[in-house]
Amino acid sequence: MAYRSRLALLALLDSILVLTALYLSYGPLHPMVKITDSLRLSAAILLISHHVYASLYHLYNKAWEYASIGELIAIVKAVTLSVLTTALFQVLMNDVVYDRALVSTWMLYVILIGGTRFIWRMFRDTYIQPKSTKKRALIIGAGSAGLMVARQLKKSPDAELLPVAFIDDDPKKYKLQFLNIPVFGNKSSIQEAVTKLKIDNIIIAIPSLKQCELNLIFEECSKTKVKTQIMPMLEDLMTGKVSVNQFREVQVEDLLGREPVELDITSISEYVTGKTVMVTGAGGSIGSEICRQICTFNPSKIVLVGHGENSIYQIDMELRKKYQQEIEIVPVIGDIQDRERMFEVMEQHKPFVVYHAAAHKHVPLMEYNPREAVKNNIFGTKNVADAADTFGVNTFVMISSDKAVNPPNVMGATKRFAEMIIQHLSLHSTTKFVAVRFGNVLGSRGSVIPLFKKQIQAGGPVTVTHPEMTRYFMTIPEASRLVIQAGSLARGGEIFVLDMGEPVKIVDLAKNLIKLSGYTIEEIGINYTGIRPGEKMYEELLNENEIHKKQVFPKIHIGKAALIDEKILLNFMIDFETINEVEIKNRLLDLANNRINITAAV
Repeated sequence: MAYRSRLALLALLDSILVLTALYLSYGPLHPMVKITDSLRLSAAILLISHHVYASLYHLYNKAWEYASIGELIAIVKAVTLSVLTTALFQVLMNDVVYDRALVSTWMLYVILIGGTRFIWRMFRDTYIQPKSTKKRALIIGAGSAGLMVARQLKKSPDAELLPVAFIDDDPKKYKLQFLNIPVFGNKSSIQEAVTKLKIDNIIIAIPSLKQCELNLIFEECSKTKVKTQIMPMLEDLMTGKVSVNQFREVQVEDLLGREPVELDITSISEYVTGKTVMVTGAGGSIGSEICRQICTFNPSKIVLVGHGENSIYQIDMELRKKYQQEIEIVPVIGDIQDRERMFEVMEQHKPFVVYHAAAHKHVPLMEYNPREAVKNNIFGTKNVADAADTFGVNTFVMISSDKAVNPPNVMGATKRFAEMIIQHLSLHSTTKFVAVRFGNVLGSRGSVIPLFKKQIQAGGPVTVTHPEMTRYFMTIPEASRLVIQAGSLARGGEIFVLDMGEPVKIVDLAKNLIKLSGYTIEEIGINYTGIRPGEKMYEELLNENEIHKKQVFPKIHIGKAALIDEKILLNFMIDFETINEVEIKNRLLDLANNRINITAAV
């Protein structure tokens, strides 16, 4: 129906209802009241007042088929003000004010106006069936978030899902109805609910859910083979990034995630806000996330250094779209192996803090390319660190790895060597050089997860090196936040170690991904291929000679690593060009594993 026609129809209906309420109040209910010209004039005032207040409270602009308590409150306000205005008019005209008649008018008025509005809502909910194309949804959680999801799905005619039941562990809610939707039972009833109610989709709507509880719920959901989704984050809803019915798939990060750590905003702001910050490897997984996190602290300038133009272009465009008015964003294409270029960039921008995330990190690849690993991870780090020292950078934070601990492989050894380089620099530099060690980050380039996903999409099997292979995992945002926090704690020479939680078996990760994809382990299959060159069965964050102090911040520890005489390190770097790759690998592993005389400790 056209807007103007609908408006005219509602105004005419309201006029009839107002006059009906008046007639019943002053006629059958109070027959002793005499109908005078003054009373007729009061009726006209009431009618005019109603249309004024109805417009003020938008009673003619609401979709009454979705009416709720908010619309009822608007009706009560409009009716009350209309009756009060009429009473005031009668007082000003020195007319007789019939209190009881006015109260009766108010009550009938609310009943008639409200009833006509809500009867359409009741009719729609009771008799008008949703489209048969809608998928039947089971909502996990009958709290405020679950009710918000259900209300939005019922309200939106374009929603693809129809909520038919809740699951909630609160026994007080069992068999109750919310929004005419029953609570079927607790999480142990999920499989039964899916079967009996012919559920097509499961939506997890409990924002406060802890990771261990989510794992239990997901385990039950995965047994049904029904698509399982999760509602958006509350902060995304509040900022308007997404709407409540934009559900996302459950990710492996949700199942392995941990309780977030609150950052010390003050300490970070002191060394980032209003300062120039440089990030090497800014186009990579960790580097780009550090850039995103840093920009929330309002630096005056952020310098994005990277070798790959496409990745630098992408993070540059992303940050400009959001921060161009507040932050100077400078993309720099440069290779950290180019010493002259690194000095040039450092001299030009003179950053206050540098985050060094650029590195080769693929373990098997570096086993076959030890010379390139040394050139990038060792010489490249030394180039950037020397430039930071020369131009007075306040803080230099190097991203290291748990593979630097007792490394049996080239990649880990180059990371340990790089740690020793900046530890030596910290002994005589005004720059605070620190390294931050952590394990695997979920979703990063080179992570096992993208490989597993491709294998699952291809129908399997998923390949795992060994059934007992374990790794530490952390999400990219959490790792980046803790790296930034560690930088604020730097005094010089520390190796910060991030608390990675409990190690995870790679095969368990594979099984979770298979279930998340809607398959059973039997349908996809898992093949064991054997440990690859340079791989360790178990990762470590500190070796037995490194002192693991108590936490200096939640989830951040300080490791105390032994040093090797700087001359020995320099001799290796001098000999590098003249020795073959076998010798490079052997000498590198000897140095990184302290298989020579230890002369100092930090």
